[in-house]
Amino acid sequence: MEYESKNIVKKYQAQTFPYPSFLDIDYTKGSYIFDKKNKKYLDFVAGVSACSVGHANEKVIEAVKNQLDKYYHVMVYGEYIQEPQYKLAELLANHLPNKLSTSYFTNSGAEAIEGAIKLAKRITRKSEIISCWGSYHGSTHGALSVMGNEHYKANYRPLLPDCNKIIFNDINSINNITEKTAAVIMETVQGASGFIIASDNFLNILKNKCLETKTLIIFDEIQTGYGRLGSLFGFQQTNIIPDILCIAKGMGGGMPIGAFISSFENMNKLTHNPKLGHITTFGGHPVNCAASFATLNYIIDNNLMSQINAKEELFRKLLTHKKIIKINGKGLMLSIDLVNKKERDNLVENCMKDGLLLFYFLFNENSVRVTPPLTISNEEIKFGCEIILNNLEKL
Repeated sequence: MEYESKNIVKKYQAQTFPYPSFLDIDYTKGSYIFDKKNKKYLDFVAGVSACSVGHANEKVIEAVKNQLDKYYHVMVYGEYIQEPQYKLAELLANHLPNKLSTSYFTNSGAEAIEGAIKLAKRITRKSEIISCWGSYHGSTHGALSVMGNEHYKANYRPLLPDCNKIIFNDINSINNITEKTAAVIMETVQGASGFIIASDNFLNILKNKCLETKTLIIFDEIQTGYGRLGSLFGFQQTNIIPDILCIAKGMGGGMPIGAFISSFENMNKLTHNPKLGHITTFGGHPVNCAASFATLNYIIDNNLMSQINAKEELFRKLLTHKKIIKINGKGLMLSIDLVNKKERDNLVENCMKDGLLLFYFLFNENSVRVTPPLTISNEEIKFGCEIILNNLEKL
């Protein structure tokens, strides 16, 4: 049966990677994924940071089922009043600065980036978008245009014009931002390059330069929100409030949803000249908004963010081994840096055989991603780290 299902997937379902793991999923619960042979895997990936409150979270399931009983899709985005949408928008506004009061809900993080790029051009009437080398913002056309890795872009050119780069954490390259720049888009923690943290000095100088050149700041917090760094969003640990905030992944507790968020004045520009400035049929889907509302409330009600630093410290304390060069990242967004790609691949593959799921980075061939659900227990952290250490001994 397993062989048959694998062949069906390979034949009829479009693939993006030559050698997927083909883990045959049966069900999930908490920090664990179970395959069709009833083998359980401790999940240190969480759907690439998406399953923020654990798998099959009861509050999220309850919210989804309750909403399904009422209605699911009824009309394209923005035409009807739908309670799950406005309740989520209000809750987000209550936990964000006034400058970020108004949300536009999308289907994904990539669409949030696309909307943010459009909004920045609409606000400033300028065309240049600057991003950082090593950045990842999605794979759709506009998001790909601002990606900071040419290897993944070359076969899809020509892309959007006037997309230029600065070097992440390099103060001198900030001078490439000029009065022609509509927006700078960047991550507070680079998600595809091995969880490199933006330095305070770099961010402060960037902020001053953008004020000088009347350039908007777009923060891509698609992987860092909700709560993965110990605060709802990464910018809350800096001196910068972005002009536009992009979120997705963990905000749905595993359900597909994203958002770009700005001030009412900025977002209202999408209503005229032209009207329907950004259109989506399924963005803000009521079931997904209900899931996101439940996810955010669960994180807040259970004080999950207050536990993140201690969980990070436990990971760092346990993951001490001669094969580990260093651990990058912050909170529950950690990167184990090894010597080379071979060791990385062997660690991920062997840990999977032993019932622990780890994952790769898109742009960093030597590092292993550790992004468990925020709900992971100390006992599960210890168990998973023991598997990692045992396999490091075998490398």
